Amino acid sequence: MLFGKRKPQVIVYTTPTCPDCRALKAWLESRGVPYEERDLSDPRTAEMVKKKYGVRVAPVTVIGREVFYGTFAEQRPKLEAALGER
Repeated sequence: MLFGKRKPQVIVYTTPTCPDCRALKAWLESRGVPYEERDLSDPRTAEMVKKKYGVRVAPVTVIGREVFYGTFAEQRPKLEAALGER
């Protein structure tokens, strides 16, 4: 497991109307992965994500120091690996 026994902090940047965001959150919840959600429809949050990660799409998932973005289907294999599910 990449992070050993300690679970990394998971932050999910979403928008209210994003279907991939809903799928990602449901997937995390089904696995019992705690996460903090932040709203990209808040201009300050969106600007911070753009500056810090160079991304303006939802969802953006941050696990520890790793950043994932794109559709949930694109993120899922990488998230599984980062969370030690593979």
